[in-house]
Amino acid sequence: MSQRKFIVALVCCSLAFSCARQQSAPSQHPASAVASPTPVPQAEGGLATSEPGEIVEAEFKGSTGISERKKGNIKPAILKEVRAGRHQNFDRVVFEFEGDSVPGYRVEYLQKPARDCGPGEVVPITGDRSLLIAILPAQAHSESGVSTISNRHQTPGYPVIKEMKLICDFEAHLEWLMGVGWPSRYRVLELSSPARLVVDVTH
Repeated sequence: MSQRKFIVALVCCSLAFSCARQQSAPSQHPASAVASPTPVPQAEGGLATSEPGEIVEAEFKGSTGISERKKGNIKPAILKEVRAGRHQNFDRVVFEFEGDSVPGYRVEYLQKPARDCGPGEVVPITGDRSLLIAILPAQAHSESGVSTISNRHQTPGYPVIKEMKLICDFEAHLEWLMGVGWPSRYRVLELSSPARLVVDVTH
């Protein structure tokens, strides 16, 4: 083979090898890059389910007055979870306790601004009216003073329940302030296994 033919053959082989590398290499074009996974958005307007052990009432009666039940000679119940949910015709807040004993309570619409049980300062709350939920004997902290709930302030922003705040946790006395859009009828339910105090406010 002449030197000229050898050089031509060498150049052709080099070109062929280069083309093969370009075809086998992964494309760096942004359009073909693998996108990182993104969270699937939750469906809006979802309704909460009923609580275990709940007997669904055919009619929401409720009241706008004072609802109270006293329970003495029991140990302070330990609050371990507070959750809110939007239902078909009402908004709900559930106070769940350790064990199977629901403490006493007093629920009422306030006629004047609420004050915390510490410095006694007025507590601002979102909504047209305030619904005070006093629970006793109960506490939201351990014997060493550590909080037993993760969130002492919630803003559900539901049709009726707008905001909730724990404004007192002292000497086995709990007070939650609920800001509502308007003073609707409410009802109180006591459920067991585990112990739960449920407050529903109708739309």
